[in-house]
Amino acid sequence: MSQQNSREIVLQRVGGEGSRSVADVLAVEEPLEIRLGYTREGKREQRSLSITMRTPGDDFDLAVGFLFTEGILRASAQIAGLRYCGVPAPDTGLRNVVRLDLTPDVVVDLKRMERHFYTTSSCGVCGKTSLEALEMAGCPAPLPSTFRVPACIIPKLPAALRSVQECFDRTGGLHAAALFDTEGSLLRVREDVGRHNALDKLIGSYLREEAVPLADRILLVSGRASFELMQKALMAGIPILAAVGAPSSLAVELAQRFNVTLLGFVREDRFNIYHGAERIETANVSSAA
Repeated sequence: MSQQNSREIVLQRVGGEGSRSVADVLAVEEPLEIRLGYTREGKREQRSLSITMRTPGDDFDLAVGFLFTEGILRASAQIAGLRYCGVPAPDTGLRNVVRLDLTPDVVVDLKRMERHFYTTSSCGVCGKTSLEALEMAGCPAPLPSTFRVPACIIPKLPAALRSVQECFDRTGGLHAAALFDTEGSLLRVREDVGRHNALDKLIGSYLREEAVPLADRILLVSGRASFELMQKALMAGIPILAAVGAPSSLAVELAQRFNVTLLGFVREDRFNIYHGAERIETANVSSAA
């Protein structure tokens, strides 16, 4: 495991026999500033767009995924450069500023860039409270319903995800986002203290490979299904989002508006379908709880 995403400490553990000093491992949380370089009226400019609290690692994927799901970046071909800025922090050696330069032909929406984000590790993109904001951000039209998966693979997804979550097993402090194929095979996973960061890292990794949209894939998130996670999945063209936890009311509204299959409370023996049941083949399967 990378020394950047976990840190050992000594703590006091209190139990029935008193207290004792024990070694433990924490998930690292550090700020990452995302800067954008772009051309305006023939001149190169730079602007800070976001400061997010993240788990170090896959920072370039995080920056690319964030800019893509915010509708600023449309394709990997628009990336002219991607690099760290500044010097490493003296105590950790981490670089906490990433700059992404757009190609000169990209026209930047300055009004959208005027929105300065401060994103904590838990809340996601603050201030996005309406479905109309997604349409302005360039979310695709309602997704087609031709994609199908057998219901029997859905309950198996959380165990497949947990089997590769090495850092979570040691720290218990990370969210995960994972992509599966139609047979339930795990394709890729990303972890972070922020659930939205984990998904940005996952989507960004595919965008850098020119593999978006992800129209024949299943997304599993380790926590609840929130509005911002639904928005990011939609921007990547993912037709099925499954969550270990519950969806929010706005996530369900978003699934209905854009025809995303939304699954919640995925367990070993059951799951709930909140919208898009036509993509889940339930023949010979007992009804979900």
